[in-house]
This record gives sequence, structure tokens and C-alpha cells, in this order.
Amino acid sequence: MRDPDGHVDALAARIAGLTPSCGPVRLVAVDGHAGSGKTTFAGRLAAALGGAPVVHLDDLATHTEPFGWVGRLREQVLEPLERGEDAEHRVYDWVLRRFEETRPVPAAPVVLVEGVGAGRRELRPWLAQLVWMELDAHAARARGELRDGPELAEFWAGWARAEQAHFAADPSRPYADLRVDGVTGRILRSTLGEPVAGP
Repeated sequence: MRDPDGHVDALAARIAGLTPSCGPVRLVAVDGHAGSGKTTFAGRLAAALGGAPVVHLDDLATHTEPFGWVGRLREQVLEPLERGEDAEHRVYDWVLRRFEETRPVPAAPVVLVEGVGAGRRELRPWLAQLVWMELDAHAARARGELRDGPELAEFWAGWARAEQAHFAADPSRPYADLRVDGVTGRILRSTLGEPVAGP
């Protein structure tokens, strides 16, 4: 993804000026279908914010609970941040199928949470902003399968069913403050004052 016109820098400046939403922290979610570019965009936005911490929901999900991470996120990350304390969360090892390491999450001015379901209803009260990566499920899955190779085709088939069921019951896109093109990284729509992208 490119940012030839400095839109991500402009977005970062506006996010930094938002009212804190989780104690002293402005919590920003980056949601979208698997393969839609969430991790890449979150990394670019974090860099534009001067190295903001990024929580990857893949580190909190498991094989048996792909969307059962809310309690872990709340207890290990959100509640400490709300108290103004640095947090840390356990990291799931997808090969060993268990939680192994821990990862620190400083109580920075902005913390990003990226992953499928980051904008779910249980998290929205904690958010200063919700970003949705605009790429349809089929295109995102094709990109993900190309990236991961044929050995993970069975995993992707199961994941696609779980993701479809999640978004059918708890959609994030209608609540997004910002929509970003998953292919180009161009900001398509923003409710943060004036548009950050041109016509």
C-alpha cells in the first residue's frame, strides 16, 4: 500500500487529537475480512503515529476459539489501559496450539487493535475510532490463500465459514468511522471532520 499524498500522516494527526476512549488511551480498531490488508495498514498508521503499539487479535484467538478472545483482550489489555497502566497479553502459538509468550502493550496516547472482529459490538464502547478495510470477502480470501499457500487451504475454508457467521451476527462495517481501500490503502470515507482524501 502506498500513501503518495500523505493521507495516513493526516489521519494520524487527527487521531492524535481525538478524545481518549480507554482511560488516557485513544483505542483505534482496524477491522475487515481476513486478507483485506489490516495488518499492513495498521503498521503504516502506527508508524505515522510515532510507533504506536499494535495489538494483533491473531495473538489472542485460538484454533478452537477464533472469535472467543474478547475476555482475554478486556482483562489483559483494555482494563489495564483504562487504569492508565501498561498492559501485556499472552500470545497464542498457532503451531504448538497453546499460549507461549507475552507481549507488552504500553499505555501510549494511541493503541491500535487489528484483526477480524476488532470493531465488534463488545469493543465499540472502548474505541475512539473504527477503521474498516474495504475489500470483499472473496477477494480478501483469494489474497490470503495466495499468501499462505495450498497447505493452508483447509484452514481457510474453515475460517471463511467462521468469519461469515461472525459478521452476519455482529457486523463492523456499518459502524466504521473510516473506510480504507484494501488494495491501494487510499482512504475512501472519513467522519473525522473534513475528508482526508480528495475526490
